[in-house]
Amino acid sequence: MKILHTADWHLGKRLDRFSRLEEQVLVLNEIVEIADEQNVDLVLIAGDLFDNFNPSVEATELFYKTLKRLSLNGKRPVIAISGNHDSPNLIDAPDPLARECGIILIGHPKANITPFELEHFKISNSTNSFIELQLKNQNFPIRILHTPYANEVRLKEYFGENKEEELNKVLAENWAAIANEFCDENGVNLLIAHLYINKKGAPILEEPEGEKPIKIGNADLIYSDIIPPQIQYTALGHLHGFQNIGTLEKPVVYSSSPLCYSFSEAGQTKYVSIIEAEPNKEVSFEKLALKNGKILVRKTFDSVEKTVEWLSENPNALVELTLESRTFPKVEEIKLIHQSHDGIVHFIPKIKNQNFNENPLNEINISRDPLPLFIEYFKFKNNGQEPNEELINLFKEIENY
Repeated sequence: MKILHTADWHLGKRLDRFSRLEEQVLVLNEIVEIADEQNVDLVLIAGDLFDNFNPSVEATELFYKTLKRLSLNGKRPVIAISGNHDSPNLIDAPDPLARECGIILIGHPKANITPFELEHFKISNSTNSFIELQLKNQNFPIRILHTPYANEVRLKEYFGENKEEELNKVLAENWAAIANEFCDENGVNLLIAHLYINKKGAPILEEPEGEKPIKIGNADLIYSDIIPPQIQYTALGHLHGFQNIGTLEKPVVYSSSPLCYSFSEAGQTKYVSIIEAEPNKEVSFEKLALKNGKILVRKTFDSVEKTVEWLSENPNALVELTLESRTFPKVEEIKLIHQSHDGIVHFIPKIKNQNFNENPLNEINISRDPLPLFIEYFKFKNNGQEPNEELINLFKEIENY
């Protein structure tokens, strides 16, 4: 059988003032096309479906329409769990109706999905945190352990008060008990989770900028060695870069977000994971690159001319731009830069002056005229560079308003 694994859609997310919804429409359409071209039997979406607890009407509509297309109107099961950006109640709410379309939505840890049967597949067994699927065109079952994200309150509710000490232990015991009872060698055995998981002893995996952190010190760090040996593939969400923190024989994969959502992801290629699996055999998987979405670029220039030239040659990028110069850029220069490109998310003027060693004043005499105070502050913040005439005139205009 073939499985498509994706995660971290963050529908409705913005980059500063820039909406990404138009790009999300295109990339989700691309994911649907990949699922159809690859003729996958099952789709797994590992959390952070939306970017916040109260998604917009447009984001919600895009989500449900995409899931319906992925499910081929009930022919192909789609399983989506909540992440740390999602409201679990919102994810759970449409589940009875979604099931009629072959879509299984799981908002809470320890959820118990009531078995049901459609024309092309059925849930043949279930318990807390576990479902077993039987496709009509397969002669073996698919077992799925599911662990949506749980915040601190829910962790204490489900896993006890000593979260820091017990989380790995309780998850390990819970997963092992389910796997030992249900995951024999006669079916395909999978785990889907939205957690911060890493290999024990490996370097810390950085969470992307703008992402709500779920790793606080080591309290929320789950180690991959607690994943039961019966599990053939673990589908993870939360980290936005594609990586396998398991082995080739037992992959534990972050499939990546479908778009670059912060400048810490600048230059990343985004993927979905396509898995081929059968009972009692090692899975194989490949990452398929996604082509839609604007690139995010961090660029630094030392002249306005070079800045404008590059911006004119790269009109489709979203840019974090730093301009290093010995004087603060003039108003007309800043205006020229912004007129040359409509995707400048951040513009950072950086003043170069290595000879400024003046210490800041320890005390400020607020009875002094404001203009000298402003000039001193500007010099302190800009390595000794004095404000130009335009800034001084602007300050005077504000002062006299």
